[in-house]
Amino acid sequence: MDSKSTNIPEQNSLTLWTQQVSKNQLTPWDRFPEIYLYMDQVLSFMEAQLHLFEQEKNTLLTSSMINNYVKDGVLPRPEKKKYNRDHLVRLTILCLLKQVLSIPDIHTLLDSLREHSDIHALYTSFCEAEEDTYREICKRIDTASSSGTEALAKLALQLSVESGARRTAAERIIHELQQKTENATEKE
Repeated sequence: MDSKSTNIPEQNSLTLWTQQVSKNQLTPWDRFPEIYLYMDQVLSFMEAQLHLFEQEKNTLLTSSMINNYVKDGVLPRPEKKKYNRDHLVRLTILCLLKQVLSIPDIHTLLDSLREHSDIHALYTSFCEAEEDTYREICKRIDTASSSGTEALAKLALQLSVESGARRTAAERIIHELQQKTENATEKE
């Protein structure tokens, strides 16, 4: 069997994934449940919300993770073991950002952003950035996919380098934000 025929299933599954991701939209603010949810309901909702972003053998969210986020102050305490829209929004952001940033860095970033806007505006901005970025990346993947395995390999390398550089830049910015917050706290 030649290399082109062995790559067809991979390219078809990759094309299917890019089609799904480029059309995917995170749940809009007004479509989140307005009722309180128990932990098992939260996990079911989040699984549906994040299924396209999960990687093999890497669960994005468990009840232990949620409990740790609450314990660490990254997520507000639930009311009588029930979670609301704000919790679900924060969990969505946390789950998607934790693939790139540490939980303490996400906490610092979210605290800094919440100083300037409410959670609704923050989530709307997050969704726009997420969707625009994935659409752009999916176009690049589709272009490379039509050019063959070598183009896909080169794109994977390029995306990896970009990811590393962007992560480093984001971490540096977050560090600066944290320093400014600490300096302001010391002055008070």
